[in-house]
Amino acid sequence: MPGMTTVAPPATADHLTTVLRRAGVLRHARVIDVAVETSRDTLISRITRLRLTYDRVDEANPSHVFFKTSHEGVEPAVREFGRKEVAFYDLVASAMPAGLLPRCYDGVAAPEQPWHLVLEDLTASHTALGDWPVPPTLPQSDAIIVAHARFHAFWWDHERLGVSVGTFADDSGALERNLAGFPKEVATFGDRLGDRLSADRKQIYERLIAAAPRLAGRYRTHRHMTIIHGDAHVWNAMLPRDLSLDDVRLIDWDAWRIDTATDDLAYMMAVHWFPDWRARHERESLRRYHDALLAGGVRGYSFDALWEDYRLSVLWQIATPMWQANHGLGPWIWWNHLDRVMSAVHDLGCLDLLD
Repeated sequence: MPGMTTVAPPATADHLTTVLRRAGVLRHARVIDVAVETSRDTLISRITRLRLTYDRVDEANPSHVFFKTSHEGVEPAVREFGRKEVAFYDLVASAMPAGLLPRCYDGVAAPEQPWHLVLEDLTASHTALGDWPVPPTLPQSDAIIVAHARFHAFWWDHERLGVSVGTFADDSGALERNLAGFPKEVATFGDRLGDRLSADRKQIYERLIAAAPRLAGRYRTHRHMTIIHGDAHVWNAMLPRDLSLDDVRLIDWDAWRIDTATDDLAYMMAVHWFPDWRARHERESLRRYHDALLAGGVRGYSFDALWEDYRLSVLWQIATPMWQANHGLGPWIWWNHLDRVMSAVHDLGCLDLLD
């Protein structure tokens, strides 16, 4: 059936014609029909793949786009993550050379209105990893890690950080608010789990509460900082179908922020990798990442400094399953995260950082 009835009004044929012309991907053609091919809901958004029909044939016309917007039933604090992604494409992606990210044709986050994004459809050239939670092959993993290193290197200690792009959490007061609210989050998590949170693990959280103001000193230096993804698991990457191409694209930027780059690495590896896989590949993956950082122009940041930042980031990541549980994510996500990240804390000697 021509047309569509299940997506928001900004995805009309006339609006998409205007958007695609402004982006320089349409010349003289007009979109005359928009049809929904697939649609799925995530925790934050509804992502719809749209098939476009034009009034004239031109191979340069994009056959599909992705339309991403908010959906009902998510708490307001989580809904705001979508507005963050609009800001990412406006402020961050627009300042970068082509590659590493999908193109954004349109992004709107007007007050009191649903936000939306119109994004490049990479389906013909790229594919997402399947078989969650099975890790990718080593070549795939390396390619994703190098892509993050290239992105991090571009923004490494950039003069615009905290000025015109993003905000340092300690400048905005967010860091102090997070530290002040941390004990309550731990208590809520502990009450939820009861005796399923062991005494040893509960003590680790309590020790982190006590040490948190001191450990936050690393962040307050504002040195060797960059823009991080914030949700950098490997399934938020699109890999080229042609494996000979060096063309990974990083997607889903609704949790971006200024932070230490190792927060992305710790989330990717310590939170998501099972102990055997991590023990076999963690350190070498970090070396590959560090090599790519240097190739991207980063200076004065040794592998030893990366390793120490990584251990600190792994320690902070014990807050991730706690936050996920406290904000309604399913236990099939956060329960395994809790076990994996606690194993990493012990394996890497992160508890020494609490003394």
